[in-house]
Amino acid sequence: MYIDGLLANPLPPKDRDIAMVFQNYALYPTMTVYENIAFGIETRFSRQEVDERVRRAAEMLNLTPFLARKPKNLSGGQKQRVALGRAIVRNPKLFLMDEPLSNLDAKLRTQMRAELIRLHKSLEATTIYVTHDQTEAMTMADRIVVMRHGRIQQVGTPAEIFSDPANTFVASFIGIPSINLFPAILSKEGILVNGELHPVNFLSALKPYLGKQVLVGIRPDGIEVEKSGDGAGFPVTHVELLGAETLVFFLINGVQCAGEVRGMSDFRLNDRVKIKINQNKLLFFDPESEERIK
Repeated sequence: MYIDGLLANPLPPKDRDIAMVFQNYALYPTMTVYENIAFGIETRFSRQEVDERVRRAAEMLNLTPFLARKPKNLSGGQKQRVALGRAIVRNPKLFLMDEPLSNLDAKLRTQMRAELIRLHKSLEATTIYVTHDQTEAMTMADRIVVMRHGRIQQVGTPAEIFSDPANTFVASFIGIPSINLFPAILSKEGILVNGELHPVNFLSALKPYLGKQVLVGIRPDGIEVEKSGDGAGFPVTHVELLGAETLVFFLINGVQCAGEVRGMSDFRLNDRVKIKINQNKLLFFDPESEERIK
């Protein structure tokens, strides 16, 4: 692994110029905010240089009024800022952040995400951010590395990961609400969905799958849902009112799927609905390897 052009593997950790921020704040309870931030650099720089670095970091993190406080008198968000400040004063070539927001409540996580984005831009330093929260990944990253069991599944921008997933794991992991995945028999005319034929944009890569079962993926915004006036269609199994949109759930080929309706709706359990699938938003996956067919 190269850091700023230097092979870092043989170097001891202290010489790799990496600053880490952990899920646990790891603050010294008997020290003030100032002392916690300064702790890692006190022996490396003059007192004046240490003071300048601490106060500069405190100003960036809006911690200046709290420099004399002890950790027990800080909120969770303030404690996390202190941990960030301790990393910033080192002025490293690389920041490694290991789920730094996971201990915060949802509202504070949203606020801290915005602060971390601002901080990243002002520091202009490479940051590797480890998270299981796909919202953090999608909103904060320039590039995302999706991993499973220690293996890289896909590398790309948030837009690439969302719209062009490499396999079903990536497709399912990214996106709220989650993508719909269901089996279907493929023909030149389209796919069979609960006995109804829905047209598809036929790709040359799909030819080996003609007459066979494939895994079909489509996000809820690619399924148009409307009430059935004749009692036919799909029975509604579940409805989620989210305010700006409503998710209507039903079974496709035995698998629960969802369609998205704009705004509040009056869909109810056991209502019958008809669906229209946007063929431009369909994704196809091999049912055995679960890799994307494209």
